Amino acid sequence: MADVHCHEQVRGRLASELATVNERADVLVFPGDLTLIGHASEARIFVEEVRAVRIPIIAILGNHDHELDQEGAITDLLRSHRIRVLDGTSTVLSLNSSSVGFVGVKGFCGGFGRHLVAPFGEQPLKSFLKAGLREAHKLEEALRGLQADYRVVVLHYAPIKETLVGESPELFPFLGSSSLCHPVDQLGADVVFHGHAHYGTHFGRTPRGTPVYNVARTLVHGFMVYTLGAP
Repeated sequence: MADVHCHEQVRGRLASELATVNERADVLVFPGDLTLIGHASEARIFVEEVRAVRIPIIAILGNHDHELDQEGAITDLLRSHRIRVLDGTSTVLSLNSSSVGFVGVKGFCGGFGRHLVAPFGEQPLKSFLKAGLREAHKLEEALRGLQADYRVVVLHYAPIKETLVGESPELFPFLGSSSLCHPVDQLGADVVFHGHAHYGTHFGRTPRGTPVYNVARTLVHGFMVYTLGAP
């Protein structure tokens, strides 16, 4: 479940929504926007909300978590409470006699397919788009080094436009980038999870058929359980 946006006014909401997660799932994944405005105090609320979770927790940060430039402090806090925070990195868990590898990166904007914006022209535009290319490169490097029976990609921004349908089309270039899709289709993954698009579509596929799920809280209304098939 992504985009839980913890803050003082919703204290207790996430804990209530996760009441049965230990019995129903093997691992809990948060694809970004754990906080509302990226304050470390909100990250502490998030930690309190997941305190009863006994299964492994994997998370990435989203754009809201970067708002106040406290992402370093937020990451340190989460990791000090056994939460595996990924940023161009991977982690492998042994689950039900299989190795399940998770690769996580925030991602960024840029557009999709023929409408992917090129880093050409003014320096501010180049800087904006190069930020997205750096995120795609981090994803590629992490996927390239991952050895596991199953490969799960966790993003905040969308890698395909199909899971954005429902948002204003004018916003699509700011909700994700197909640059994030290329490493998935080139190097292989079993599934991709992302958030960010609160009013998008729950399911889509990459050009080569990898399932992609938009798990923004406004769409899934609580945690969703997904089962990986035979490798």
